[in-house]
Amino acid sequence: MALKRPNKIEATFSMASMTDVIFLLLVFFMVTSTFVFPTALEVNLPQSSEQTSIKPGTRVYLDKEMNLFVSHDKEEPQPIHIDNLVSYLVTVQQQAPGSFIALYADEAVPYGKVVEVLNLAAKNSLKMVLATKPAPDSAMPITEGDTQAPSETL
Repeated sequence: MALKRPNKIEATFSMASMTDVIFLLLVFFMVTSTFVFPTALEVNLPQSSEQTSIKPGTRVYLDKEMNLFVSHDKEEPQPIHIDNLVSYLVTVQQQAPGSFIALYADEAVPYGKVVEVLNLAAKNSLKMVLATKPAPDSAMPITEGDTQAPSETL
């Protein structure tokens, strides 16, 4: 006499619970990503075709109202007067020799003000670079290896 089991075991796997978990993770990351606040300074950088991936140790911000701010490493930008800028930068450079300073100047700032800040650094033998944002592909120069011109939109 053969006894049969009343319940049959299926060899399939239900993905319904897995998709629920993935959906909840997606919602969680979308909601928490809105909590990340960028720096409070609004600086529209000019565009450049040359970019570097080196992270500066010290940052000097020059906003469109000609206000100066400084930050070192991951500090929040602090307002500073131009008379105190050199002493701050020299102190930071002594603590971290070999690092360079990035100047984030808004594109609305007059060229003369940017040069003034760069000259202050140069007079004190500080390495300062001007930060820019990447230029669009249509503004990139054509190199010898490129066979086609950048696309233009009308």
